[in-house]
Order: sequence, then C-alpha cells, then structure tokens
Amino acid sequence: MTPPLPPTGAGPAVVRARTTAPPVHTAHRALRRSACRVLLANRTGRSTVPSRDLYPHQWSWDSAFIAVGLRHLSPVRAQQELETLLSAQWGDGRVPHIVFNPAVPFGAYFPSPDFWRSSSAGAAAGAPRGIETSGVVQPPVHALAAWLVHRADPRASARRAFLAGVYPRLAAWHRYLAEHRDLGGGGLAAAVHPWEPGMDNSPCWDGPLARVEPADPASFRRADLAHGAPGDRPTDLDYGRYVRLAAEYREHGYRDAAAAHPFAVEDPGFNALLIASEYALARIAEELRGDAAFHRRRAAARTEALVERLWSPRTGQFHCRDLRAGAASGGDGHGGALVPERSAAGLLPLVAPGLPRPLVETLLSTAEGDHFGLGTRVRLLPSYDLRGASFDRNRYWRGPAWFNVNWLLERGLREHGEHARADALRAAVLHAAAASGFAEYLDPYTGQGHGARDFSWTAALALDLLERDADTAAGADTANTEEAGTAKTAETAGTAEDTPPGPGTGVSAPVPGPSPVPPSEKGP
Repeated sequence: MTPPLPPTGAGPAVVRARTTAPPVHTAHRALRRSACRVLLANRTGRSTVPSRDLYPHQWSWDSAFIAVGLRHLSPVRAQQELETLLSAQWGDGRVPHIVFNPAVPFGAYFPSPDFWRSSSAGAAAGAPRGIETSGVVQPPVHALAAWLVHRADPRASARRAFLAGVYPRLAAWHRYLAEHRDLGGGGLAAAVHPWEPGMDNSPCWDGPLARVEPADPASFRRADLAHGAPGDRPTDLDYGRYVRLAAEYREHGYRDAAAAHPFAVEDPGFNALLIASEYALARIAEELRGDAAFHRRRAAARTEALVERLWSPRTGQFHCRDLRAGAASGGDGHGGALVPERSAAGLLPLVAPGLPRPLVETLLSTAEGDHFGLGTRVRLLPSYDLRGASFDRNRYWRGPAWFNVNWLLERGLREHGEHARADALRAAVLHAAAASGFAEYLDPYTGQGHGARDFSWTAALALDLLERDADTAAGADTANTEEAGTAKTAETAGTAEDTPPGPGTGVSAPVPGPSPVPPSEKGP
C-alpha cells in the first residue's frame, strides 16, 4: 500500500506548526540563501563535488548542472566549473565521467584512480598524463550549460574568452560521440556502461546486463555503502557487473574500436541531451562567427535518427535500444531491439527543440498517464514506470524522482510552449528541494529524501528555477530568461563569498507547495 502524499506544506515539525505560510518572496529568499550555502560548502578549489562524503570528486554532468545554477551566484565560478572539467578531456575528445581529486584517499570512493589507471591504461586513447580520471563518460549536457553560463554575463565571458576556450573542446567531445560511439551505425551515440547514461541502475539495463558475468566480489570493495542505506543503492550483483564492464574496457586501453562492448545501448535521454547541446553549440559558434549551420544540421539529423530508432508508437514514448540483443528479442531492421522497460529517459527528448509536435503531445499524455502519473499520482516525474514490475520507490534510479530529470523536463515543457505545465512542475521542484534539505533524490509518492543531503545539483537547479521565478514575477519572458544576461548576486564581485553565510543549510521558511494532488489519485 502506497502511503498518501503528505500535506502540501509538510516539512520539519517546527515548520508544520505554522498556520500561515510566509510570503512567497520571503520563502524563496531563504531557499536561495540555503542553496548558495550548499554550493559554497561543496566547492573544492575551482570545481564542486556533488556531495562531500558520498561523491568526493568532480563528476561530469553534475558539474554541468552545477554551473547552470552557479551562474546566478558567480558567472566566473560557473565558467571555471566547466573549464576545470574540460581540462581533463582526453585526446580522442571524450570527457570522463569523474575527474579525481588527488587529495582524496583511494579508499574514499570506488572505483578509485588505481582501478581506472587512466594515465597509463588510457594513454593510447589520449588520457591526460597529469590528471587521473575514469574511462567512461556521462550525458553530454555541457555545451548547453556553457551557453547558459555565457548568457549570465556575456561581458565577463568575453573578457575571459570563455566561449573561445571551451568551444574547441566541446566540438571535440561531440565529434568523439559521433565518430567513436555510433556503434549501431544509425546516427545515435551508444553507451558502453550503465554509468554513462547517468541512470546507473535503471531497470532498462537489467536485460543487457544479464549477459555480463559479474566480477569476483572479493576483487573490489564498495565505498558507497558506508554513506548510504543498502536499500537505496545498487545491489552487489549490479556492482559486480559494473566492475566487470569497466575492467574489460580498461584492458582494451579504453579504445572503442578494440573493445567488444558487451553492453551497448542507445539511450534516448543521452541522445536528447546531445541534440540540445548541439543546438547550443550552434549558438556558441554563431557568437564566435563560426559555422553554426553545421551544428544545426547535425542536431536535425540526430533528431530524425532518434525518432526513427527509439520511438515506440505503441507505448507513446522513446525506449532504449539494446544493440547486443539477439534475433530472439525480435529485430525491427535497426539492429538489436528496443528495451521494453519504460524509463524517464524516454520522456527527456522533450528537451530537443525540433521534436515533431505530434510526438510532443503524445509524450505529454504519457507523462501524465498511468505509468508516470505526473500531476496526478505524483508531483515529480519518477525515474521509472510506476506500474513496472521492477519499480522500487527507494532504490536509486529504479523509481525515485531526481531533480536534474525534472529540471530537464521543466525546460522541455517550456521549450514546446507548455508554460502552465512547466510552472506547476517548477513549483513542485522548489517545494521538494526545500522540504528535503536538497536531497539527492526522493520517494516519488511521499517526497521523502534519499541518498545524500545538501546535494549540489539539487541546490544549483533550485537556484536556477528560483531566478527564473523572480524573472517571471518581474514580467520577463519566461521562455527566454536563460538569455537575459543577469546574474543576480555576485555579478559585480565575481565571487560567491558575498552570500550571507548564516547557520546551517536548512531552509528557514517553507516554500509554498504546488496545488495538491487529488486524493483519489494518490497511488495504490
């Protein structure tokens, strides 16, 4: 039996005692201060860790999302966030999913640098010598982040030649995915490890992973269980398979042409972010008086491939394609087979600007229907099908709601003119971020936080939504606020230290919640 959703204003006991919520602007100021404190506390040098304990290094797509929020606090620091990540780019163009901090002991996180051995094992693929990284990648949201960061303060960006510095690296990153990762030959990038699409233990990977022999449990020691409940984390069996795939990739020097890639999946979310970033790269090229048309053509071609290869008219959403699935899985002429599982990644193509309107309307119906229940059974989009056999409301990417996914969905809704839906989702995200203490992820039914607290991308993306909320209140065009060129607080000083520190990171006033879910629709 699924517990009912809590009252909209639910929060800590002291907050529940209030009979009247404070004015919206007061609550949002408190939330903004708290989000800024999280980002300051998680800052290490020129980059930001997702979480001090659980994730003590720099993560690829985390830093992109962090930069999106950080631009409102300090555009220069947001630029540095991306520059630091891109300084660890490999010679073949890949942007590794982890950049390791040499000051952190190896035992603090697994797989650690001594497992990946990037500077030696990855030498033939161009791994940097002076920086240790992982050998796999994460979703390519970086060009989109770079464009938004530039627009926060174009003059500071120009002074530092920010776009001129990151554009060649971003172009090389996209080129790597086009030339080395089109394993299906149909114009889409393939992930070769479950960590690459960002949804590490999604039920979408159960089938493809079943063919992978797990590594000997005695050959590694997980560090994540020291900081998180085992019921919230991937299983030991999953981890054994992750380790096996990463070790085999390493043994082939991380060279895609040499590796067998027993796990090879075209993920709709990964490719949708590549499309959105390709359009952003066109904007960057235009700003630099380069060839923007090339990037727009490539984005349009990839959108066509996405629809052709991953769209299912039967389910009304996009699905992952398992390129290693045999003939028994039922081929469709595109190689491999679509994975039947329904994931939130199948809705993320809404971020693609050129998605055909009939598909947009179908995706909206799917998001609000029985399988995802957005706005009816739940307030935030769950990561996996609520009715799926593998749904687990607490376990990482097998059901919980994630803030970055909902931020992307909010952006996609606005991209396609669905402003009322976007406004409702934005309100729900802000309320959940405040009530959960910037949790890593949430139980989609109750809103209870799971994983790390004071999680960086949760704070950063809440900050981004707050700033756009302020722009809306001021009468700005909400569809274009990311191009307004306004960094609200530390613009003149170029530093985040000006934010009042204040005690703790908890929210001192409750953020008014979204409209309540109808009682008859609150789940089983």
